[in-house]
Amino acid sequence: MPDPRLEAVKLLMQIQKDASYSSLAVTQALKEIHFSDPRDTAFAVSLVYGVLEKKLTLDYNISLYLSDKTARLKSNVRNTLRVGAYQLLFLDKIPQSAAVNESVKITKALGAKFATGLVNAVLRRIAENGLVLPETESINKNISIKYSVGADIVDTVIRDHGIDRAEDIFSAFSGRRPIYIRHNSHKCTETVLLESLKDSCVTVTPTSINGCFSVENTGDITSLDAFRKGYFYVQDMSSQLCCSLLDAKAGDTVIDCCAAPGGKSFTISQYMNNTGRIISCDIHSHKTELIRKTAERLGIANIEAVCCDARELSNMYSEADKVLCDVPCSGFGVIGRKPEIRYKRKDEFSGLPALQKEILFSCAEMVKKGGTLIYSTCTLNKNENEAVCEEFLNAFSDFRISDDDAYRSCTDRFLTVFPEKNGGDGFFIAKFIRG
Repeated sequence: MPDPRLEAVKLLMQIQKDASYSSLAVTQALKEIHFSDPRDTAFAVSLVYGVLEKKLTLDYNISLYLSDKTARLKSNVRNTLRVGAYQLLFLDKIPQSAAVNESVKITKALGAKFATGLVNAVLRRIAENGLVLPETESINKNISIKYSVGADIVDTVIRDHGIDRAEDIFSAFSGRRPIYIRHNSHKCTETVLLESLKDSCVTVTPTSINGCFSVENTGDITSLDAFRKGYFYVQDMSSQLCCSLLDAKAGDTVIDCCAAPGGKSFTISQYMNNTGRIISCDIHSHKTELIRKTAERLGIANIEAVCCDARELSNMYSEADKVLCDVPCSGFGVIGRKPEIRYKRKDEFSGLPALQKEILFSCAEMVKKGGTLIYSTCTLNKNENEAVCEEFLNAFSDFRISDDDAYRSCTDRFLTVFPEKNGGDGFFIAKFIRG
């Protein structure tokens, strides 16, 4: 019978070695491990994501009880300590003795018998002293370790939003993030959807956006009857807000420039009552195929999935009523869902504004006079948001910021959605009208 703690350590070692995305690695691992008890599956998954989310905090606490000679640990020992420390510091229902003793057993099982004494000693000290956070002269360093976010991201967010707002943002990304779904009006009424979810014992809460619901107690959400029937799909509330601000109408021609995996195109289709034309573009063919298949499952007939570089779309299309540029970005706004982003270095996102401007400037050419252009990201980095938009306005004098009440009431100039305020992802939206 697989040991969830041992499998969690192995998976963390694999993710570290392959530099793979945690969600993909976990999904693949669960297909191969076959836990007999779903509680073991849930426990293993919680350990993996918990360690990835708290890695800097855990490493700091572990380092307090290591000598200089043992500071450089092998991956198997390091990750065993992380899993053990996570249980001791962040899981209230796990007995301390179990967390320590099982970690010692795992150390042996992974061929590191020589380190059992170290693992035992370090974890016992952590159990005795509890969570310790630094109080150095560097506020940025203290925040980085407290919330387990890389120094470069902490520096950027503090620069753009100040220390207090940065702490609020990082605090909002701690723990489990809400799951939001979108009702699919092409398949059923909201009443039918809610009754189906109630039958599956899912807790459903309406949000401020029509058709958007927060859900809890879903289990494997893809196994729900309502999901299989296409009654809903998963989409964050901030993304749904972006779609509503595009204000697509029945019969419009809409171009979704960086569409994969397709969620925004699907929601836009509902605003268009499955009429008109939506061109959903992505640079990868396997992703456009995914858009096609999901659109078919959801009963959407007005989407054309096109494999193309968004920077070249203006050579293929013109005179669109609405264009959505949800561009590739650093992803600071979705840190709570994608733990790998927490540890990005500055050189991994410093070059993004140049690409974003290329896409935005090119796609603006497709907007007809009087049409709408939305530029959006899921980051909170002003170099990728406000700075790009200001350069765009300087370069394209025939575009102006929208004076739509629903948009203008949210912001002085552009809309930044902060995760601590509405529970959704961090998001940036700029809405332009071509004069």
